[in-house]
Amino acid sequence: MRPETPKSLMLQLKPGKRKVVAIIGDLMIDRYLTGKVDRISPEAPVPVLVHSTDRAVAGGAANVAVNVNSLGCEARLVGAVGADVDAQDLRKILTDVGISAASLVVDPDRPTISKTRIVSGRQQFLRIDREFATKPSKEVQEKIVRIACAAILDADIVVLSDYAKGVFSDSVLKQIIGAAKAAGKLVLVDPKRRTFEAYRGADIIKPNVGELSIAAGLPCTTDVEVEAAAAAVMSQFDGALLVTRAESGMSLLRPGKSVFHFTTSALEVADVSGAGDTALAALAVSIAEGFSIEEATVLSNLAAGIAVGKLGTAIVSRTELNAAVARSETTVQHPGSLATLAEATEMAAAWRQKGERVVFTNGCFDLVHAGHVELLSSAAGSGDRLIVGLNSDASVRRLKGPTRPIQNETDRARIVGALRAVDLVVIFDEPTPMSLIDAISPDVLVKGADYAEDQVVGGDLVKARGGRVVLIPLVAGRSSTKIVERMQQ
Repeated sequence: MRPETPKSLMLQLKPGKRKVVAIIGDLMIDRYLTGKVDRISPEAPVPVLVHSTDRAVAGGAANVAVNVNSLGCEARLVGAVGADVDAQDLRKILTDVGISAASLVVDPDRPTISKTRIVSGRQQFLRIDREFATKPSKEVQEKIVRIACAAILDADIVVLSDYAKGVFSDSVLKQIIGAAKAAGKLVLVDPKRRTFEAYRGADIIKPNVGELSIAAGLPCTTDVEVEAAAAAVMSQFDGALLVTRAESGMSLLRPGKSVFHFTTSALEVADVSGAGDTALAALAVSIAEGFSIEEATVLSNLAAGIAVGKLGTAIVSRTELNAAVARSETTVQHPGSLATLAEATEMAAAWRQKGERVVFTNGCFDLVHAGHVELLSSAAGSGDRLIVGLNSDASVRRLKGPTRPIQNETDRARIVGALRAVDLVVIFDEPTPMSLIDAISPDVLVKGADYAEDQVVGGDLVKARGGRVVLIPLVAGRSSTKIVERMQQ
């Protein structure tokens, strides 16, 4: 089956404590040495790179953690590093983005795994790996298990990022998966074993198509071949398979359930480094935040599509992912949704990334009449998406007196939101909508023509950011106040 991409999979900003994702696995630091190549060496037939910059980013399980953090959840990272400069740099990378490095176990006998890529433009010339792919000492393994079990207790979901670099011996895997299941936590695994028996007990395993082919001993080029290979390995463990298939997208396969094949969302492939980490992070975050596995797979696929469009090991933000969701919508989102300011800000950013112009207007809209409808219809025609700022009940009372509003803010929001022209409604309590305008940053600010342009709150800010102010003529004789007066008479 090839499902339509669902149209309402936005990751919402919710008040309160963030969901916690425990990530356990092989930690790495990815280094990029970049420069310009414009000649061949006279000493040997190799390009000469004139060095310009160096940068370092988190890799392996650490990259999963950084993406989890960027997607809006709290990352608890557990793994091993050496007693070296690479470990110091990796700790700084993590702490700079708000991820604790306290659970990184120091193994003095093994170096921190590093991958140094030599790059010019978008061309990678060489990669230098520094690693000992051997098992850590028994003492280090026991410490990893002890810290991992503590992290699992606080987590909403558990991710195992296995790069076959030594952290996950059979014993370590069994103990960690066992602890997670005993605690009732969902376990996701990015595998690197030739077969999947060691991951028994995990809920979802996310191999790439090459890893599935090796585990099954079968080709995995077509949908039919992937399904046959998945059936062949199902006896190796008792969970679901999410197979990443590069330009062919992803396939979700579960015992006794329908198979889903998801086409790729990548617009352009610049670099596949770390895309699997991003996909794993998005899958974990989505499930932790309450999405079904099918919905989480859609979001994981979209996140991977963003990652491969970036050069180098990539980090994908919640805003970027929501923008991709907006681009993937097959139908118009249900209009008029009541949103928080944070949600409206993210939606506005997503719409702008699609090339759509965001319009903002505001008012009390106590008794909606023809003048309101004309204003909102005209406002919507000034751009592509209309967000309406609605005065709260307290704000209306301050403006119009103790007998107003006639209708409460919830009813007013539902009525305004039901109009075809309106995409989002945001309630505000302040005397003016300035904070909304600043956060949403509309391309067009609309008010009635009873205002002069220099009187429109937020007009200067919108124009300073390259937007414009539009004044809509009023419909004569139409106002909520006059309707109330007639009713009283």
